[in-house]
Amino acid sequence: MSQPVSGNAEQFKQSFREEAREILVDLEAALLELNENRGDAEVVGRIFRGLHTIKGSGAMFGFERLAAFTHDLETAYDLVRNGRLQTSPVLVDLTLAALDQIADMLDEGKEGAAPADAAERARILAGVRLLAGIEEGAEPERKIEPVPQRSPAPGGAVQTWRIRFAPGSDLMRYGANPLLFLRELRQLGTLSMQAGIDAIPPLDEMDPERCYVAWEMELTTAADRDAIRDVFIFVEDTCALSIEPATGAGEGAPAGDAERTAKALLEKRASSPGRRGYDKPDTASSLRVPAARLDQLVNLVGELVTVQARLSQLAGQRDDADVTAVSEEIERLTSALRENSMNIRMMPIRGTFEKFRRLVHDLARDLGKDVELSIAGADTELDKTVIDQLGDPLMHLIRNSMDHGIETAEARAAQGKSPTAQIHLAALHSGASVLISVSDDGRGIDAEAVRRHAVEKGLVAADAVLSEAEVFALIFRPGFSTARQVTDVSGRGVGMDVVRQRVESLRGSIEVASKPGLGTTVTLRLPLTMAIIDGLLVGVGDASFVLPLAHTLECIELTRNDVARANGKHLVNVRGELVPYVRLREDFNMRAPAPEIEQIMLVDTGEGRFGIVVDHVLGNCQTVIKSLSRFYRQVQVVSGATILGNGSVALILDPDRLVQDAIRTDRCRGTARVQSAAGGPENTTLLRAAPD
Repeated sequence: MSQPVSGNAEQFKQSFREEAREILVDLEAALLELNENRGDAEVVGRIFRGLHTIKGSGAMFGFERLAAFTHDLETAYDLVRNGRLQTSPVLVDLTLAALDQIADMLDEGKEGAAPADAAERARILAGVRLLAGIEEGAEPERKIEPVPQRSPAPGGAVQTWRIRFAPGSDLMRYGANPLLFLRELRQLGTLSMQAGIDAIPPLDEMDPERCYVAWEMELTTAADRDAIRDVFIFVEDTCALSIEPATGAGEGAPAGDAERTAKALLEKRASSPGRRGYDKPDTASSLRVPAARLDQLVNLVGELVTVQARLSQLAGQRDDADVTAVSEEIERLTSALRENSMNIRMMPIRGTFEKFRRLVHDLARDLGKDVELSIAGADTELDKTVIDQLGDPLMHLIRNSMDHGIETAEARAAQGKSPTAQIHLAALHSGASVLISVSDDGRGIDAEAVRRHAVEKGLVAADAVLSEAEVFALIFRPGFSTARQVTDVSGRGVGMDVVRQRVESLRGSIEVASKPGLGTTVTLRLPLTMAIIDGLLVGVGDASFVLPLAHTLECIELTRNDVARANGKHLVNVRGELVPYVRLREDFNMRAPAPEIEQIMLVDTGEGRFGIVVDHVLGNCQTVIKSLSRFYRQVQVVSGATILGNGSVALILDPDRLVQDAIRTDRCRGTARVQSAAGGPENTTLLRAAPD
């Protein structure tokens, strides 16, 4: 019977949706692992328990159609774990397709959600029933056997557990039905129970939406304590629960005294709000918070940083020790708050990487290729905002690699390669950036073919002399593709343009390394965070600029004699090494007279060490990044703006693009000679996206 639905019911449904999506991610990974090692009983157990949890909890929270759809899948994997059904690629593919349907069904009833495909669900279930020999609506005979993914009872024997379950009084208000938990327990083995009714009030005081009954049960099963607790996974925080071996019953209430047991459990829960019913600390290791709240927190911290900068400037203008002391203390607290709020937004990239296992599996099947995906650096952390926007670029890079880069098994064997191709996803920290690379061991990029195709499409003149950097940059132009026919995977020239646009929006850059016949590596260099950075405030004339502190190496003086000795070249001798530099005054066409002694900020870029010449260095600053309007989207050398303590605006410079732009337009005279002498990867090119 349906339970009453209150305002809190939707909150608990949303909690179930989030938990279920996490289970789906684990299920997908387990299925792909099972496809590689079909005899792994532990993986089979993970799949069965995941499906079992989704089915049982889905029914409890009102997702009846989802629970019914999952039922036959659970039955099939119960047969697999009992040795009565063999795992096959067809079963794995059907289950993967079923997970897609379950994900859609989780959103049923939400505003704007697309309706789930009932015909596709029917097709999937028909295939599963055919493989497993299941008649529609039939319940297979269940054996009491050890649960594969859990540790069985000592010696592998069936064990009896005493379970004391007192639902919270508001359980049914949240749409849960306590009887469904009892049915789930019965499926684990032989269950006997007694109901405790001492807490039921007189009829005229009874609230029909509250649960007053508790249960004491004995369950004979081979499942362990954690498997039993999984039945209550979505409500364990709102109930009193005790799971103990029956042999240890002397520590609890006398066997059969259900009323006393229920009362004791409820009193224990009421008197110990910081403890769960099974005497486990209630302090969770993590807390689920909506992303919008984190964004709001970071925005408020950003405003606080700006106000704190204003306060520090005012304190510096006044000769007041008390004001200075308060300003310094607020600066310390603001810095700590900023660091902590940034850390809260940092997430490992593992979830983003793992979801591509399914993409590689499906594409390999569709393209008739044998491909393995390997992952490194999955625990590398970066801002959630950055992670959220990485999915599309990485998807397009992988699709492009599998369609264009990787050869068929026959072609690879003819070249002496392994028939199984490799795609490698990797992430690592590099200063204030994260490097994310997609590598393959395929045919590599044919630069001449790219150039020839660009000429055919009229993107470049036939007699144009292009460097390797300029040739590779063509790949990222809108509409560019070397594919001779359009397929479901690629060929429309859209994917790589999406990569370029998304990386640009994240203030990142793209590096391509490729050798014909050996493979290609595309590396995305992305900032750790998109909100607040440590910067170095510099001035040119009356204008202020910010250089990211993570790029800055040191500051040296540039005198007019130094300029004269360079014979018109933008080079400076730094401890015996010639370092090229860029003059902001010239690049930005600023007509104010230069001081006698200028400052060169040495920065680390993808092109090596370069100098950026400014008039003054004003000091360190915490910079709240503000986006520029779309009117300035073609200004590649500026990554944003910030508001200074005095209320003026300072542009945040992108040293990588500033240097690339100077090299491209030959404003950094002497650069090419110095850089070629320094050496470097022969086939590695840093791309600067051309304007649309």
